[in-house]
Amino acid sequence: MTKTPSTPVTPKSTSPLAKAAQRPAPVLGTRALNRATVDRQLLLRRSADLSVEGAVAHLLGLQAQNVKPPYYALAARLEGFDPEALSGLLAARDLVRIVTMRSTIHLHTGDDALTLRPLVQAARDRELHAFRKGLTGVDLTELASLARAAVEEEPRTMKQLREILLPRWPDADPQSLAVAARCSLPLVQVTPRGLWRRSGQVALTTVEHWLGRPSEPVPAPDATVLRYLAAFGPASVKDMQTWAGLTRLREAFERLRPQLRTFRDEDGVELFDLPDAPRPDADTPAPARFLPEFDNLLLSHADRGRVVPAEYKGRSWKGNFAYSVFLVDGFLAGVWRVEEGAGETKDSAVLTIEPFGTLTKAQRHELTEEADRLLSGPMNRTATYDIRFGTVVER
Repeated sequence: MTKTPSTPVTPKSTSPLAKAAQRPAPVLGTRALNRATVDRQLLLRRSADLSVEGAVAHLLGLQAQNVKPPYYALAARLEGFDPEALSGLLAARDLVRIVTMRSTIHLHTGDDALTLRPLVQAARDRELHAFRKGLTGVDLTELASLARAAVEEEPRTMKQLREILLPRWPDADPQSLAVAARCSLPLVQVTPRGLWRRSGQVALTTVEHWLGRPSEPVPAPDATVLRYLAAFGPASVKDMQTWAGLTRLREAFERLRPQLRTFRDEDGVELFDLPDAPRPDADTPAPARFLPEFDNLLLSHADRGRVVPAEYKGRSWKGNFAYSVFLVDGFLAGVWRVEEGAGETKDSAVLTIEPFGTLTKAQRHELTEEADRLLSGPMNRTATYDIRFGTVVER
């Protein structure tokens, strides 16, 4: 019996990503993660190409609990940043201030406000559980309808919202009623709140009313995962969940796995990243930068060790208060503050730098140059200013 020769099997072509997935995931050390993240945060070099709106979109929003932080955040990231450019975009309603990630006020583009808020709405719904005792007997659907009608008639403060809602539910806790409105509705802070040196009280209306267009349906998180990695990667699933204040994002990462690269950190945690995203050499120089309080660089990973040295953990906070911080060699190195009118005249300013550890002469010089750049440029001061180093602080 003649044996028929078997037909040779032609190996199937394998994509570069598939081939990479078959190899052990490379390990990224702390400095490598630092340089990648600092680069994507526009802090390794200031961008001369991105507009203010483009930078806010790339960064998926900026912390805006207070008025000045977005201005300082962009001054550290954009070449030639002009505070009035940000003010103009707020006044034109191209940018808005709205509660999104981690139940905090963020500065977003209009498009992101209409999509990211629905994405994180489940977290806002969970937040209401902490106020359930003060909302006994309250129909939340009716509350949202009454609150929407009130703020779309004219912008309202939280105090005014309480006064409007309390007659309908007189036995409810007034503060819980206002919080329920904030959690249930996508409320934006209307201008002049947030404008450079022309701020006002917090008054609220819905993002749909402010922008004149409806919110988007709740999106799948996949596109946001890719954008998060572009701004904060390489990152783990828990990292993004920390940033967004959401849970159960593993499924989205798994769907995207075929188009992503994977790494491990030094503790063995799996990290995901975009294939072509920048991952500079760990020895790439990182310049000194002054950042505002609550900057997302320090808040958007489950493990903050890529930016915050272990010995400085918790030292940029005191209770619920966060200090403005500065980076040296890409890592948290101390806190800073500006006191306007603290110099020889009411128009002068004093910037005080308080390092956590000992700085070299070169580092002090670099920080002084960066402070001078901030005070003479984005701060737009025409009067005198002074730069001082405080004593090493224990916070």
